Amino acid sequence: MPNLISRAVKKRLGKPALLITFALASAVCVSAPNEPVNDRYCKTCHGSDGRGNEAIQAPILAGMEDWYLIRQLKNYRGKVRGFHPSDERGIAMQAMANNLSDESIRDIVGWIKTWEYTPPDATVNGDKAEGKKLYASCAACHREDASGNEAIGAPPLAYQNDWYLVKQLENFSNGYRGTHESDIFGQQMVAMVKQLKDDTGIRNVVSYIISLRSD
Repeated sequence: MPNLISRAVKKRLGKPALLITFALASAVCVSAPNEPVNDRYCKTCHGSDGRGNEAIQAPILAGMEDWYLIRQLKNYRGKVRGFHPSDERGIAMQAMANNLSDESIRDIVGWIKTWEYTPPDATVNGDKAEGKKLYASCAACHREDASGNEAIGAPPLAYQNDWYLVKQLENFSNGYRGTHESDIFGQQMVAMVKQLKDDTGIRNVVSYIISLRSD
């Protein structure tokens, strides 16, 4: 069994995130002895249809851009993301990405690209009019329709689970994400999220972002 969960990781993980890690580690170990390890175990947490799982804060993967997925998996592997001890879900993902080679990452992302995208249900209620005002500064990178901009590393937003967007904005706001010295894009988000000021602002802007989705 691959040694995915170090003693240090166990110490840092909360119980829910630790259970996620054990579940994923079990999924990795389905190969017979001396056979190549199957790294295609994302659906264990992200759902059989890749639409995400709010209960364990596993976001939608179907429909995500390959360049963004590759960057995030490499960030997890390099401990650039999941860096803060309060980012339990990020720490759990570190354990999953730790042993991935560049080839494995490309294979996983290529596999994910074959999944059919189905827009997730909206769950966040906010003031869309206020959210539109707040989103004006976001549009400079993520575009007015929240379709993203690969050239500057800004991912699309409208397709994503709204509860996940809320959680990540909270993580940036609290300093749980984007604080690693190598996380250039994360550092930019830490600076930008300050304009949202509070939880109400976060919910308002996310509510507006999801309204831009073309189902």
